[in-house]
Amino acid sequence: MSIDNPWWLSGMIADDYKNMPLRPYSHLFYPLVADTTVRRATILMGPRRVGKTVMLYHTINKLIADGVNPQKIIYLSIDTPIYNNISLEELFHYACQVLRQDGNYDGFFVFYDEIQYLKLWEVHLKSLVDTFRNVKFIASGSAAAALKMKSNESGAGRFTHFMLPPLTFYEFLHLQKLDNIIVEQKDTSITPYDTINMDELNRLFIEYINYGGYPEVVFSEKIRSNPGQYIKSDIIDKVLLRDLPSLYGITDIQELNRLFVHIAFRSGSEFSYEKLSTQAGIKKEVLKKYLEYLEAAFLIKVVNRI
Repeated sequence: MSIDNPWWLSGMIADDYKNMPLRPYSHLFYPLVADTTVRRATILMGPRRVGKTVMLYHTINKLIADGVNPQKIIYLSIDTPIYNNISLEELFHYACQVLRQDGNYDGFFVFYDEIQYLKLWEVHLKSLVDTFRNVKFIASGSAAAALKMKSNESGAGRFTHFMLPPLTFYEFLHLQKLDNIIVEQKDTSITPYDTINMDELNRLFIEYINYGGYPEVVFSEKIRSNPGQYIKSDIIDKVLLRDLPSLYGITDIQELNRLFVHIAFRSGSEFSYEKLSTQAGIKKEVLKKYLEYLEAAFLIKVVNRI
């Protein structure tokens, strides 16, 4: 725990996290965390590799800068193997024991990262919010649909959701300090913005489309040299082979993978459930569930005809 919480001794987060660029969404997320007047847990949701953990660390850094005692901030990553099958409350107590504050719970900020890997996490978290009235709980997780579904069922009135999407085009430019290519128009009657170099803006937009909205890709030349491998191994395969089967009880992983590949090769095409069911060889009822799961995991986006 001390390794994951270096600020307990140093009073600051690790330099590698501190030096990472701040996503503009942090300014919207931080007030939800810092507000202790409302007794609700804040849940940060979003796809894999969009910077949720980094945002948690930046939030911790801001809390410390705003005067919160570093020893009142606890970070716990639920997918750590030694935390397997340990309840959220037990982890909180263990951390308080390490800090020698067991029994003195007022004023704590407790961050649970990758919370979806704890079974019945939503019941645990609601219980914590109800029991520890002067503690602010923050959780994050990659499988947004499972998080939202379970939190809506068990955390009504206790959870506030915050969705962190992949990088927008503006963020793609901003994080590379290229946003000066876009300027505000004096005459906003037609459009509020213009560009000083349309050819360069179009080139950057194509780059953004090709590399996707993942921060690591923006800053790593190695990943840029083979973005397809990165996206497949670190994002798609982990979602298809690990997250969705474990969260939704999917037994036929090959069937799910086959459907995703079928859709990927026909991106942008119109389909009906009946036609897609026949082409993919999957029952219509099962197909609908798979599409919901894939869309919830941000792997596809279904656009319905109006």
